[in-house]
Amino acid sequence: MSENKNKTNFRPSPKGNYQIWLLVALVALIVGLTYFNKSSATIEITRNRFEKMILAGDVKEITVVQGRMVEVSLTTDAMGKKEYKRDIAERSTFSLQQGPHYHFQVTSGDAFATYWTNLQEKHNQAKEIGYRVDNDRNEFQSFLANWGLLLLLVFGFYLLMRRMATGGTGGQIFSIGKSKAALFDAENKVKITFKDVAGLDEAKQEVEEVVDFLKNPSKYTDLGGKIPKGALLVGPPGTGKTLLAKAVAGESGVPFFSLSGSDFVEMFVGVGAARVRDLFKQAKEKAPCIVFIDEIDAIGRSRGRGQMPGSNDERENTLNSLLVEMDGFGTDSGVIILAATNRPDVLDSALMRPGRFDRQISVDKPDIVGRSAIFKVHLEPLKLNEDVDSKELASQTPGFAGAEIANVCNEAALIAARRNKKSVDMQDFQDAIDRVIGGLEKKNKIISPDEKKVVAYHEAGHAIAGWFLEHADPLVKVSIVPRGIAALGYAQYLPKEQFLHTTEQLLDEMSMALGGRAAEEIVFGKISTGALSDLERITKLAYNIVTVYGMNKKIGNISFYDSQRSEYAFEKPYSEATAEIIDQEVKSLVDEIYQRTKDLLIEKRQELNTLAEELLKREVIFQSDIKELIGERPFETLTSYEAYHNGQKELEEAEKQKDSTASEETPDSIAESEKEI
Repeated sequence: MSENKNKTNFRPSPKGNYQIWLLVALVALIVGLTYFNKSSATIEITRNRFEKMILAGDVKEITVVQGRMVEVSLTTDAMGKKEYKRDIAERSTFSLQQGPHYHFQVTSGDAFATYWTNLQEKHNQAKEIGYRVDNDRNEFQSFLANWGLLLLLVFGFYLLMRRMATGGTGGQIFSIGKSKAALFDAENKVKITFKDVAGLDEAKQEVEEVVDFLKNPSKYTDLGGKIPKGALLVGPPGTGKTLLAKAVAGESGVPFFSLSGSDFVEMFVGVGAARVRDLFKQAKEKAPCIVFIDEIDAIGRSRGRGQMPGSNDERENTLNSLLVEMDGFGTDSGVIILAATNRPDVLDSALMRPGRFDRQISVDKPDIVGRSAIFKVHLEPLKLNEDVDSKELASQTPGFAGAEIANVCNEAALIAARRNKKSVDMQDFQDAIDRVIGGLEKKNKIISPDEKKVVAYHEAGHAIAGWFLEHADPLVKVSIVPRGIAALGYAQYLPKEQFLHTTEQLLDEMSMALGGRAAEEIVFGKISTGALSDLERITKLAYNIVTVYGMNKKIGNISFYDSQRSEYAFEKPYSEATAEIIDQEVKSLVDEIYQRTKDLLIEKRQELNTLAEELLKREVIFQSDIKELIGERPFETLTSYEAYHNGQKELEEAEKQKDSTASEETPDSIAESEKEI
């Protein structure tokens, strides 16, 4: 354990950036040498001006440096004169008041000695001034002092270009057209396998075939089959599309490139297309391999949608490049494209055709069997109590995707830890499901008794309407505990696993949603704003019944739904007269259902009062409590869990019967049957 812990906590120390430190050292050296080198900031003069300075008595000291240059220092009084003040102010030096101040060039030290002797003979002022010779001045110091700034700029520019080319700080300028795909191969292999993917049996079978083709190509090519060029994973968010792609990466045993559709998007023109070309160039070098593009709708939207005529859309150029690389004139085999999206309706038709994406794999939300399998995967690492049943949890989470199931399991573990439990029990999972559905419980939220009573009757209205309607979903739980931002209570139902809905089912669903508003009006004679979400839901459903599903007699078997509708289409596919009829039919339908719901609740007023009073006492009641309070539901409709449970029992009994029959067939009986034959 200690060795593993040390390995886990070990973090390699960051590599020192020697280039930056070298640049800093060079700057310090140049600055230092410039400061100590006095001649680097002196002003060059002519010999005539030098003689004038001698005659004026302004020269304090003369130094001959290595027989090539004469440095002149001024006296303190001379530095106060205007002509010298201006020169000194203009020069750049760290020691403004120190000499030397001027210089001029000479051919040699002997030549200056002769010149100085003649000058002394000509002017008496020169006799009072001597000069000294400095032959120890460092050549390298002078060179750096004079040319150091230029060297610093050249070296700094070289380092900058080097870092840009290697992708360091600012490296994106030169590597902007490079692909950002992450490569997973034998060295950094993904550890997720198909065993970690549950509830997606059909989709898993499709991608397993792709992996098998890469591992055993001869099995298919011997029969004349060709490897599919691409597979598109389509499904709602959280259903496991990316997880399935990770499993492919872990199982395939071939190089796997992973990136997002947004990685191609850049503000510079032509960058997206360049990255596509670079990606496929790398992929062809590693072939056979798999390229996974997550959220491909970022670059795969239909071309020309919402664009101004004549505009040059960078996203369209990127898509064109992707189309050519996937199935263009020079396409090479061995590169399989996997892509994922939750918006297949916006993708370009050229991208969806066979030859590019040969397969469209649907990754839907799991049914009760799939949810049970997903729960088993996520329950495995948890310390569970004996009462935890994955089948029961699957039945209580209809419509949950894999990501939401993983969240429920994690929340249950956190809740159990918060309560100092040694294992996670069923109650923790119930609370976790409540939190995922309704939000965090607001225990300290202050609600007046009147408001609490309204909420109790509102939720009881939902429960009674659902209990006594044949096609409504069976109730699981009713709660008036405040949750989330604005939810003061909620009723949880157990919908059936079905894909087709009849008119009667939709109308009963609307009636159940209006039960809360109807209960408020019946009991209190007034209504509140608590039915906002219910009204929003039934309004959408009513318009769908009339305009989408063709379930209205007056409108007829007509659907105004357009699956290929553009985002920027502002025109309705019907006239103003038809729109008026639609509005009238929707209002008439909602009014009819509302009156029907009121009549039902008036008839069941006693049950409504009983349920509301129990809610005020206990705040949370379950299906079993409702059965004790108001009796059994007057319909023999099995829930998904009951149907699944009964089916499993029948299968087990059939298996037992089969085993017992097989055991009864002794060798003698088999021999006798063979004789008869």
